[in-house]
Amino acid sequence: MGGIAGTEQDVTGWLAAQETAMIALLAELVNIDSGTYDKAGVDAVGEVLQRFFGEAGLSVETVPHDTYGDAIRATLAHPTANDQRPIILMGHRDTVFSKGEAARRAFRIENGRGYGPGTADMKAGLVMNAFVIAALARFGGHPGPVVALVTSDEEIASPSSRPVIEAEARGARAVFNAEPSRADPQLGPHVVTSGRKGGVFMALDVYGKAAHSGAHYERGISAIEELARKIPELHKLTDLERGITVNVGLISGGQTVNTVAPHARCEIDLRYVKVADRDEAVAAIRTIGETCSLPGTTAKLAISGEFLPLEQTPESTALYEAYRSAAGELGIEVAASFTGGCADSGLTAAVGCPTLCSIGPVGAHGHTPEEYVEIASLAPAAQALALAVMRLRDMEA
Repeated sequence: MGGIAGTEQDVTGWLAAQETAMIALLAELVNIDSGTYDKAGVDAVGEVLQRFFGEAGLSVETVPHDTYGDAIRATLAHPTANDQRPIILMGHRDTVFSKGEAARRAFRIENGRGYGPGTADMKAGLVMNAFVIAALARFGGHPGPVVALVTSDEEIASPSSRPVIEAEARGARAVFNAEPSRADPQLGPHVVTSGRKGGVFMALDVYGKAAHSGAHYERGISAIEELARKIPELHKLTDLERGITVNVGLISGGQTVNTVAPHARCEIDLRYVKVADRDEAVAAIRTIGETCSLPGTTAKLAISGEFLPLEQTPESTALYEAYRSAAGELGIEVAASFTGGCADSGLTAAVGCPTLCSIGPVGAHGHTPEEYVEIASLAPAAQALALAVMRLRDMEA
């Protein structure tokens, strides 16, 4: 292990021996349904993690919410550290899957891969965070307080968790977000995320006038026709060179086949790279959406959820280099890439906290029945994270 010795060796050695325990915790988490809107299920996953944190001797707090799962904050204190800004190990426990999916696709291991709803995105990352903070609690070596922050609604842009995440990040030293890392044929076996697009989810409602489409067609005003006129114009806002995409992903409308449609609705996904591009793109979408060409129709655009982009800064680059160096001493070759996907890491970066995303175990195919995590990556990912956290004392505060 190169220059790894003393407490670092204690921590990484203990984590290397925990694969069986990690698998057991992962199976327990995966086998509980925790779709974002299933508060009871999300909180049940949280209870498992709170039990683990308590057994590790950590201080555990919850931030309750009536609609979504409660946020969980497990803290490993360091009263004598000069820098009392916490190091945040962040992850979400909600999934995109409906109730009953865990029973239909219970956790299983085949050919070295763990399968099940939310296995990679991101229950394996939560397992990693839990064991890392437990290892530091057991052996020490952390340069300041460490917080495991477990949120509940990332899959719908964190409506309840965003203020919690932002408050934590404003006073933090660094954030490691445990979204899954990935293997890439060109970049290597352990690719983390250097940047992410921001995203805005919007709903556009168009209103017309109902009429019998056979007897009184001329009395009707079709909301569907008006919406249909808007969709090509919305898609024309896409500018691939600037990294801006606009996608109408869902449409609905009408009353019956023999009624002129009084209402139609579409849901729009905007992605962008630079914070400065966000307002311009939203304004253009609003202009198209709310300016009607069919007389008698009206329309209203509403934002239903939003992610902020993860933009590179000198501080986040330094955090990546520290992580890459630590992983390298463990024989893990790390690379970084940009992705159009969104995550809570954009929220922490936006408030000025150095952030590194996708340092979880290696996985793929999230949000699908083919989702998996590489079992052999569980312990090494935990070792790399733990070593990076321990060596933050060498970075400039």
